[in-house]
Amino acid sequence: MRMNPALIMYLMMMASCASQQATTTSSSSGTYSEDLSAWRPTYEIPKDSLPTSHDGRKEKPNIEPRYTVNKQLDAVLDSIDRINLTREYVDGFTIQLYTGLNREEALNTKKKLSMDLPELESEVIYAQPNFKVKTGSYFTRMEAQKDFVAIKKFFSNAIIIPDRIKILE
Repeated sequence: MRMNPALIMYLMMMASCASQQATTTSSSSGTYSEDLSAWRPTYEIPKDSLPTSHDGRKEKPNIEPRYTVNKQLDAVLDSIDRINLTREYVDGFTIQLYTGLNREEALNTKKKLSMDLPELESEVIYAQPNFKVKTGSYFTRMEAQKDFVAIKKFFSNAIIIPDRIKILE
């Protein structure tokens, strides 16, 4: 009977990986034990070390900055704030429910939305020659997604579109 060389190699590999049990010697008084604490390194904690916080981490000392730009930065931030106060619109998103030439269908879409989802307000916009029905004002697409999922159940043609959002005062 001839053995497969791959099988022989596999058996040899398994035998070499098998755990080797350590042999223990027992004397007449019991098993062997050894205390290695004398060989372990010891570390001394310096007395001038930083104090530790309640969670055990070292607290960092307060370091005063040498080269601050606070006055310059405040001036830039104030100018940005003044610019932002004059802005009336920001880029955002709305959900468009209907777009088309038929005014009656646009009004019916608005009415259906108010009956199906009364918490959402919609508006009919006429941008020649189309009527559009939009709802919601969202700063990010993720905010719009929540309402979009609910609207999509009733209006299969609804889409999220980029739009300018009026900033409330």
